[in-house]
Amino acid sequence: MLLKKPLWQTRRLSIAAVIFLTSGATKLAQAQKPGTPSLSPAEQTAQESSTPPEAELQKGIELARSGRFAEALPHFLAARGHVSNEYAADFNLALCYVGTGQAEEAIRLLSELQKKGHENASVEDLLAQADAKAGRSKEAMEALRRGAQFAPKDAKQYIYVADAFLERGEDELSLQAIDFGLKHVPDSARLYYERGYLLSRVDETDAARAAYEHAAGLAPHSEIGYLAEVQKNLLAGNISQAIEAARAGIREGRQDYQLLAALGDSLLRSGAKPGDAEFTEAKNALEKSVAARPTYASSQISLGHLYLLEGSVDKAVEHLEAGRQLDSRNFSAYPLLAKAYQKQGQREKAAAALATLAKMNQELAQKIRTAPGDSKAIPGAARPEGSATQP
Repeated sequence: MLLKKPLWQTRRLSIAAVIFLTSGATKLAQAQKPGTPSLSPAEQTAQESSTPPEAELQKGIELARSGRFAEALPHFLAARGHVSNEYAADFNLALCYVGTGQAEEAIRLLSELQKKGHENASVEDLLAQADAKAGRSKEAMEALRRGAQFAPKDAKQYIYVADAFLERGEDELSLQAIDFGLKHVPDSARLYYERGYLLSRVDETDAARAAYEHAAGLAPHSEIGYLAEVQKNLLAGNISQAIEAARAGIREGRQDYQLLAALGDSLLRSGAKPGDAEFTEAKNALEKSVAARPTYASSQISLGHLYLLEGSVDKAVEHLEAGRQLDSRNFSAYPLLAKAYQKQGQREKAAAALATLAKMNQELAQKIRTAPGDSKAIPGAARPEGSATQP
């Protein structure tokens, strides 16, 4: 399993945008659901709250900042139409709609904002993500192009939209969004890293390694630079060099959850076993990664794998299920889950995990048969997030 993307996504929530404070200041984050002049039952209930609207707005912002979009929703609904900064309430509501998978609601609300004259990079970026998640690829690319007119050098907007496409398995559109971004920000290590990941998914190994190498050269001694070095070496099968790249980054103080996950996963791939010093090192790195970012699917799955190896089956199931829920398209979770459930004696759940894997393999085989040329996806690939998805 390669690292998970540095989409600055989560997969899981692969959205990021701007959380607006009542003062008008902004901060990166993610999205979920809106409202309209004619209030829905949910909005009516939310607005019956006895808490002052301005306080509701601030509470919603606090929750959204920590990625708790479902919890933030009712607070933004209660504030909507009753605060001095209506744009902040509406935009953040749309943000929460995207983050909770209610793309159509987000599109409706963002379209209303556009009609009110709020045409800016943040609205267009979030609309592009919502359109991509709703399967409206043409509209998504059009919104991305409009957003680029406002902020052409903002690499994150291209990454966020690419991640939204990727959630639907639309690799080619995801790559188009990244390549469009590179036309505007040709010196972005993050965009090149993302390009390397996407190319690895379609088995363009040489091109992927070149993209990772370019990313590392653009940002040496940085977190993204070290992650690129790890990925480049994993693609080449140089596990020991991938481990050393991760260790070097950590020694330099890059204690990021993604680099810790990279180290732990690479050590497991090298064959570390319980009782080995390397196994203990992997365990420490993965536990730190999960503690720092519980919503990072790759570290959850790798930690589950590690616990399975050491015989802690209940812990293994807990983390493997967490990883599967965060990234249901990650092939590596299912055989591990099946093995863990078998050890627990839960045969039906083990069979269900294998059935899901078989279905995914069939879908992948069909995609390969119908893909142009000899391109194919790599089931084990995973990208470091960064995401857009996590604030």
